[in-house]
Amino acid sequence: MDDAVIAVALLLVAACATSAVAQRDPARQALVLSVLGVVLAALFTAVQAPDVGLSQLAVGSALTPLLIMLCVRKVRRRGRTRDGTR
Repeated sequence: MDDAVIAVALLLVAACATSAVAQRDPARQALVLSVLGVVLAALFTAVQAPDVGLSQLAVGSALTPLLIMLCVRKVRRRGRTRDGTR
């Protein structure tokens, strides 16, 4: 049973990572990266590393995507003011 959970988690990690790479929009990449962080946290918990899973949950699924989204917002806003459109 435990091996099946690990195998499913590994498949989900591979699917989420591939999906994150395939996205063209940085905002969508950040959202998929957040899902990847949650799946990685579940994988770490399944392989008996709950401390690493908790830190992955905090950093990988919350802080990193938040910082990416804030940077994308700032860059898009700066691009609008330079072009003079809006």
